[in-house]
Amino acid sequence: MKEKVILAYSGGLDTTMIIPWLKENYDYDVVCVCIDVGQGNELDGLEERAKLSGATKLYIENVVEEFVDDYVMPCVKAGAVYENKYLLGTSMARPVIAKRLVEIARIEGATAICHGATGKGNDQVRFELGIKALAPDLRIIAPWRIWDVSSREEEIEYCKNHGIDLPFSVDNSYSRDRNLWHISHEGLELEDPACAPNYDHLLVLSVSPEKAPDVGETLSLTFEKGIPTALNGKSMKPSDIIAELNKIGGKHGIGIIDIVENRVVGMKSRGVYETPGGTILMEAHTALEELILDRATLTCKKEIGNKFADVVYEGKWFTPLREALEAFVDVTQEYVTGDVKLKLYKGNIIKQGTTSPYSLYNESIASFTTGDLYNHHDAEGFINLFGLSLKVRAMKMASVENNNDK
Repeated sequence: MKEKVILAYSGGLDTTMIIPWLKENYDYDVVCVCIDVGQGNELDGLEERAKLSGATKLYIENVVEEFVDDYVMPCVKAGAVYENKYLLGTSMARPVIAKRLVEIARIEGATAICHGATGKGNDQVRFELGIKALAPDLRIIAPWRIWDVSSREEEIEYCKNHGIDLPFSVDNSYSRDRNLWHISHEGLELEDPACAPNYDHLLVLSVSPEKAPDVGETLSLTFEKGIPTALNGKSMKPSDIIAELNKIGGKHGIGIIDIVENRVVGMKSRGVYETPGGTILMEAHTALEELILDRATLTCKKEIGNKFADVVYEGKWFTPLREALEAFVDVTQEYVTGDVKLKLYKGNIIKQGTTSPYSLYNESIASFTTGDLYNHHDAEGFINLFGLSLKVRAMKMASVENNNDK
């Protein structure tokens, strides 16, 4: 019997060409595995395409709920944002894909896993770190680091020479990655940071703020222990909340970012991300934490959130560090429960009120009028102690200057 290789399969030109390439260069039986993390209609027609291309079997694995519950929600609770803008849509999906690839490899008795990530991107790092952490014995094959193919024309020609005549076109389209959380866009005019994005041609989930309705829309989100549990008063699971927020947010031009980011492999890259539902969810979660977390915890959590984002972006999900960071975050979320109202208007998210049974905001203290819990005179002693080191230093510097003048 031939050895088996598991191919992370999307049905696109790259992974379609990889099937005959693996058979020709390694004499493997190719088992294609498509992991559904919410790509929508991108999965249509995959089985016929995989078999026509020479695969022995195709798995289509729906892991949307696992993706949202075990990967997206920890990032939401952490407030994980990479380089102040990127909500980690692609990064969060890679570990759950790697995990399922390994599970199928065990079921099939495969000896290798193959992916179609390029040699310049982050995904090769994320897939391979995940596989190494979960199955160090499996061989990893990355064709883009091996073959000498340099264009879509060459890929199409290779497929035709191997009896695969599928309707792939040599078009000028963006490189995209989509899941339930977001869609990313790279290529074409985006490769030049001096060029503005062609949003009319580019956007999939959203409209530009200029084309959003002239009337805003108000919504409410309910959280329990940092997890969204209801939208507009209707109880829903997180995945359904994200899907509905994508529709609402996309209509109002929410969550479109244009970023030049620092890739793991050392280069800068420019991309546009659409994350309408995720942006609303993160904004609501942040608003709730403002009420509930004390100053010291909130300050530390922001640092942890940045570190969490780096760990996820770099593909280090299956590490003790990620587990430890998540454990800290989970403690901070024990009382992050309440309701947040937001208004969406032409790309903007505007607070409309936040409530929580665990709110630390106390009107008697915060009000400009004198309350029972705060004595204005107490501030004098506090300032004297809080600024003592500044005063001592100023006195010392003045003394040194006086001595130097003599």
